[in-house]
Amino acid sequence: MRKLMLGLAALTVAAAAQADEMKMAVTTSFHNSGLAEVLLPEIRKDLDLEVQLLVVGTGQAIKLGEAGDVDAILVHSRAAEDKFVEGGFGTHRREIMYNDYVFIGPGDDPAGIADDESAVEVLQDIASAEADFVSRGDDSGTHKKELSLWKAAGLDAEGFGDWYKAVGSGMGAALNTAAGMNAYILSDRASWLNFGNKADLELLYSGDPELFNQYAYIPVNPEKHDHVKHDLAEKLEGWLVSDRAKELIDGYEINGETLFVFNAEEE
Repeated sequence: MRKLMLGLAALTVAAAAQADEMKMAVTTSFHNSGLAEVLLPEIRKDLDLEVQLLVVGTGQAIKLGEAGDVDAILVHSRAAEDKFVEGGFGTHRREIMYNDYVFIGPGDDPAGIADDESAVEVLQDIASAEADFVSRGDDSGTHKKELSLWKAAGLDAEGFGDWYKAVGSGMGAALNTAAGMNAYILSDRASWLNFGNKADLELLYSGDPELFNQYAYIPVNPEKHDHVKHDLAEKLEGWLVSDRAKELIDGYEINGETLFVFNAEEE
Protein backbone atom coordinates (compact mmCIF):
# COMPACT_ATOMS: atom_id res chain seq x y z
CA MET A 1 0.00 0.00 0.00
CA ARG A 2 2.82 2.37 0.88
CA LYS A 3 4.47 1.75 -2.51
CA LEU A 4 1.15 2.36 -4.26
CA MET A 5 0.64 5.65 -2.41
CA LEU A 6 4.18 6.76 -3.23
CA GLY A 7 3.60 5.90 -6.86
CA LEU A 8 0.37 7.90 -6.95
CA ALA A 9 2.09 10.84 -5.29
CA ALA A 10 4.85 10.74 -7.92
CA LEU A 11 2.27 10.75 -10.70
CA THR A 12 0.50 13.71 -9.09
CA VAL A 13 3.75 15.67 -8.84
CA ALA A 14 4.60 14.85 -12.47
CA ALA A 15 1.16 15.99 -13.63
CA ALA A 16 1.45 19.20 -11.65
CA ALA A 17 4.86 19.86 -13.19
CA GLN A 18 3.51 19.47 -16.74
CA ALA A 19 3.01 23.01 -17.97
CA ASP A 20 0.77 24.02 -20.86
CA GLU A 21 2.69 24.40 -24.11
CA MET A 22 2.31 26.69 -27.09
CA LYS A 23 4.42 27.68 -30.08
CA MET A 24 5.36 31.23 -31.03
CA ALA A 25 7.38 32.32 -34.06
CA VAL A 26 9.73 35.17 -33.16
CA THR A 27 12.27 37.20 -35.09
CA THR A 28 15.97 36.47 -34.88
CA SER A 29 16.53 40.04 -33.70
CA PHE A 30 14.27 39.46 -30.67
CA HIS A 31 16.02 36.19 -29.88
CA ASN A 32 19.54 37.57 -30.44
CA SER A 33 18.82 40.40 -28.02
CA GLY A 34 18.78 37.97 -25.10
CA LEU A 35 15.39 39.22 -23.89
CA ALA A 36 13.75 35.84 -24.49
CA GLU A 37 16.04 34.33 -21.86
CA VAL A 38 14.67 36.88 -19.38
CA LEU A 39 10.98 36.59 -20.26
CA LEU A 40 10.45 32.85 -20.83
CA PRO A 41 11.32 31.66 -17.29
CA GLU A 42 9.01 34.31 -15.83
CA ILE A 43 6.19 33.31 -18.18
CA ARG A 44 6.65 29.71 -17.11
CA LYS A 45 6.59 30.71 -13.45
CA ASP A 46 3.65 33.10 -13.63
CA LEU A 47 1.41 31.26 -16.11
CA ASP A 48 2.63 27.66 -15.90
CA LEU A 49 3.08 28.04 -19.65
CA GLU A 50 5.96 26.70 -21.72
CA VAL A 51 6.45 28.87 -24.82
CA GLN A 52 8.38 27.10 -27.56
CA LEU A 53 10.08 29.62 -29.83
CA LEU A 54 10.58 29.16 -33.55
CA VAL A 55 13.32 31.69 -34.33
CA VAL A 56 13.04 32.97 -37.91
CA GLY A 57 12.81 36.20 -39.87
CA THR A 58 9.53 38.12 -39.92
CA GLY A 59 8.65 36.86 -43.41
CA GLN A 60 9.07 33.23 -42.36
CA ALA A 61 7.25 33.85 -39.06
CA ILE A 62 4.26 35.13 -41.01
CA LYS A 63 4.35 32.06 -43.28
CA LEU A 64 4.35 29.81 -40.21
CA GLY A 65 1.34 31.72 -38.89
CA GLU A 66 -0.47 31.46 -42.21
CA ALA A 67 0.11 27.70 -42.23
CA GLY A 68 -1.09 27.31 -38.65
CA ASP A 69 2.26 25.90 -37.55
CA VAL A 70 2.41 28.25 -34.55
CA ASP A 71 -0.12 29.70 -32.14
CA ALA A 72 1.15 33.29 -32.28
CA ILE A 73 3.85 35.44 -33.84
CA LEU A 74 6.02 38.27 -32.51
CA VAL A 75 7.35 40.31 -35.43
CA HIS A 76 8.39 43.80 -36.55
CA SER A 77 7.21 44.80 -40.01
CA ARG A 78 3.99 46.82 -39.91
CA ALA A 79 2.93 46.41 -43.55
CA ALA A 80 3.38 42.63 -43.41
CA GLU A 81 1.59 42.47 -40.06
CA ASP A 82 -1.41 44.42 -41.35
CA LYS A 83 -1.62 42.16 -44.41
CA PHE A 84 -1.50 39.09 -42.16
CA VAL A 85 -4.40 40.33 -40.03
CA GLU A 86 -6.42 41.68 -42.98
CA GLY A 87 -6.06 38.26 -44.64
CA GLY A 88 -7.76 36.68 -41.64
CA PHE A 89 -4.66 34.78 -40.49
CA GLY A 90 -4.30 36.76 -37.27
CA THR A 91 -7.07 37.80 -34.90
CA HIS A 92 -5.55 41.22 -34.15
CA ARG A 93 -2.25 43.06 -33.79
CA ARG A 94 -1.02 44.20 -30.36
CA GLU A 95 2.01 46.45 -29.95
CA ILE A 96 4.32 45.32 -27.17
CA MET A 97 7.65 47.19 -27.27
CA TYR A 98 10.05 49.05 -29.51
CA ASN A 99 13.67 49.90 -30.03
CA ASP A 100 15.44 51.31 -33.09
CA TYR A 101 17.61 50.35 -36.02
CA VAL A 102 21.20 51.54 -36.14
CA PHE A 103 23.94 51.60 -38.77
CA ILE A 104 27.06 49.71 -37.82
CA GLY A 105 30.32 50.01 -39.73
CA PRO A 106 34.12 50.09 -39.70
CA GLY A 107 35.62 52.34 -37.08
CA ASP A 108 37.46 54.34 -39.73
CA ASP A 109 34.11 54.92 -41.51
CA PRO A 110 35.28 54.99 -45.17
CA ALA A 111 31.86 56.14 -46.41
CA GLY A 112 31.74 58.97 -43.86
CA ILE A 113 28.27 58.24 -42.47
CA ALA A 114 28.84 59.21 -38.84
CA ASP A 115 27.93 62.87 -39.42
CA ASP A 116 25.06 62.26 -41.83
CA GLU A 117 21.68 63.83 -41.12
CA SER A 118 19.38 61.01 -42.19
CA ALA A 119 19.23 57.26 -42.84
CA VAL A 120 18.70 58.02 -46.53
CA GLU A 121 21.91 60.04 -46.63
CA VAL A 122 23.74 57.18 -44.89
CA LEU A 123 22.77 54.73 -47.63
CA GLN A 124 23.51 57.20 -50.40
CA ASP A 125 27.01 57.71 -49.01
CA ILE A 126 27.62 53.95 -48.67
CA ALA A 127 26.46 53.36 -52.25
CA SER A 128 28.49 56.28 -53.57
CA ALA A 129 31.64 54.93 -51.90
CA GLU A 130 30.73 51.35 -52.89
CA ALA A 131 31.75 50.42 -49.37
CA ASP A 132 31.15 46.80 -48.35
CA PHE A 133 27.62 46.40 -47.00
CA VAL A 134 26.06 43.25 -45.56
CA SER A 135 22.32 42.75 -46.04
CA ARG A 136 20.25 40.19 -44.16
CA GLY A 137 18.68 39.23 -47.50
CA ASP A 138 16.18 36.94 -45.75
CA ASP A 139 12.79 38.71 -45.96
CA SER A 140 13.03 39.53 -42.25
CA GLY A 141 11.68 42.70 -40.68
CA THR A 142 15.19 44.16 -40.71
CA HIS A 143 15.65 43.25 -44.37
CA LYS A 144 12.26 44.78 -45.26
CA LYS A 145 13.25 47.99 -43.44
CA GLU A 146 16.61 48.08 -45.23
CA LEU A 147 14.97 47.70 -48.66
CA SER A 148 12.44 50.43 -47.87
CA LEU A 149 15.31 52.77 -46.94
CA TRP A 150 17.19 52.03 -50.18
CA LYS A 151 13.97 52.81 -52.06
CA ALA A 152 13.56 56.08 -50.15
CA ALA A 153 17.15 56.91 -51.09
CA GLY A 154 16.28 56.45 -54.76
CA LEU A 155 18.43 53.34 -55.08
CA ASP A 156 17.71 49.74 -56.09
CA ALA A 157 19.63 47.07 -54.17
CA GLU A 158 19.17 44.57 -57.00
CA GLY A 159 21.45 46.64 -59.22
CA PHE A 160 24.36 46.90 -56.79
CA GLY A 161 27.80 45.44 -57.42
CA ASP A 162 29.93 43.04 -55.42
CA TRP A 163 30.21 45.48 -52.54
CA TYR A 164 26.61 44.59 -51.57
CA LYS A 165 26.48 41.17 -49.87
CA ALA A 166 23.02 39.61 -49.28
CA VAL A 167 23.72 36.72 -46.92
CA GLY A 168 20.25 35.25 -46.37
CA SER A 169 20.74 34.72 -42.65
CA GLY A 170 19.63 35.88 -39.22
CA MET A 171 20.83 39.00 -37.44
CA GLY A 172 23.59 37.36 -35.44
CA ALA A 173 25.05 35.55 -38.45
CA ALA A 174 24.81 38.70 -40.57
CA LEU A 175 26.66 40.69 -37.89
CA ASN A 176 29.33 38.01 -37.80
CA THR A 177 29.74 38.35 -41.56
CA ALA A 178 29.98 42.13 -41.30
CA ALA A 179 32.58 41.81 -38.55
CA GLY A 180 34.63 39.43 -40.69
CA MET A 181 34.45 41.72 -43.72
CA ASN A 182 34.72 44.98 -41.75
CA ALA A 183 31.54 46.05 -43.55
CA TYR A 184 28.55 48.28 -42.93
CA ILE A 185 25.26 46.73 -41.82
CA LEU A 186 21.81 47.77 -40.60
CA SER A 187 21.01 46.15 -37.24
CA ASP A 188 18.44 46.53 -34.52
CA ARG A 189 20.07 48.14 -31.48
CA ALA A 190 19.35 45.21 -29.15
CA SER A 191 21.10 42.63 -31.34
CA TRP A 192 24.09 44.92 -31.73
CA LEU A 193 24.45 45.52 -28.00
CA ASN A 194 24.21 41.79 -27.28
CA PHE A 195 26.62 40.86 -30.08
CA GLY A 196 29.94 39.65 -28.76
CA ASN A 197 32.17 39.58 -31.86
CA LYS A 198 32.25 43.30 -32.68
CA ALA A 199 35.84 43.24 -34.01
CA ASP A 200 36.55 46.71 -35.51
CA LEU A 201 32.88 47.61 -36.00
CA GLU A 202 31.21 50.54 -34.25
CA LEU A 203 27.75 52.04 -34.01
CA LEU A 204 28.13 54.98 -36.41
CA TYR A 205 24.65 56.34 -37.01
CA SER A 206 21.27 56.35 -35.23
CA GLY A 207 18.45 58.71 -34.35
CA ASP A 208 16.45 59.13 -37.56
CA PRO A 209 12.72 58.64 -36.77
CA GLU A 210 12.61 56.37 -39.84
CA LEU A 211 14.69 53.87 -37.86
CA PHE A 212 11.93 53.31 -35.28
CA ASN A 213 11.43 49.56 -34.74
CA GLN A 214 8.09 48.43 -33.30
CA TYR A 215 7.45 44.82 -32.22
CA ALA A 216 3.90 43.44 -32.29
CA TYR A 217 2.21 40.27 -31.06
CA ILE A 218 -0.42 38.57 -33.22
CA PRO A 219 -2.40 35.45 -32.22
CA VAL A 220 -3.11 33.07 -35.09
CA ASN A 221 -6.80 33.00 -36.01
CA PRO A 222 -8.51 29.77 -34.84
CA GLU A 223 -11.15 30.29 -37.55
CA LYS A 224 -8.40 29.56 -40.09
CA HIS A 225 -6.78 26.77 -38.07
CA ASP A 226 -8.99 25.25 -35.41
CA HIS A 227 -6.11 23.28 -33.90
CA VAL A 228 -4.19 26.36 -32.72
CA LYS A 229 -4.10 26.99 -28.98
CA HIS A 230 -5.88 30.32 -29.06
CA ASP A 231 -6.70 30.25 -25.35
CA LEU A 232 -3.00 29.98 -24.52
CA ALA A 233 -2.11 32.68 -27.06
CA GLU A 234 -4.60 35.00 -25.34
CA LYS A 235 -3.22 34.04 -21.95
CA LEU A 236 0.29 34.93 -23.10
CA GLU A 237 -0.90 38.22 -24.57
CA GLY A 238 -2.39 39.20 -21.22
CA TRP A 239 1.00 38.62 -19.62
CA LEU A 240 2.96 40.45 -22.35
CA VAL A 241 0.96 43.64 -21.77
CA SER A 242 1.08 43.39 -17.97
CA ASP A 243 2.99 45.47 -15.45
CA ARG A 244 5.27 42.48 -14.85
CA ALA A 245 6.25 42.35 -18.52
CA LYS A 246 6.79 46.13 -18.53
CA GLU A 247 9.12 45.84 -15.54
CA LEU A 248 11.19 43.11 -17.20
CA ILE A 249 11.30 44.67 -20.68
CA ASP A 250 12.14 48.20 -19.50
CA GLY A 251 14.64 46.81 -16.99
CA TYR A 252 16.58 44.73 -19.48
CA GLU A 253 19.97 46.38 -20.04
CA ILE A 254 23.40 45.56 -21.41
CA ASN A 255 26.29 47.67 -20.13
CA GLY A 256 23.79 50.10 -18.65
CA GLU A 257 21.96 50.65 -21.95
CA THR A 258 18.27 49.83 -22.31
CA LEU A 259 17.48 47.55 -25.23
CA PHE A 260 13.68 47.82 -25.49
CA VAL A 261 10.94 50.20 -24.39
CA PHE A 262 7.57 48.72 -23.39
CA ASN A 263 4.65 50.53 -25.07
CA ALA A 264 1.71 48.13 -24.86
CA GLU A 265 -1.59 49.85 -24.14
CA GLU A 266 -4.67 48.49 -22.44
CA GLU A 267 -7.50 47.67 -24.81
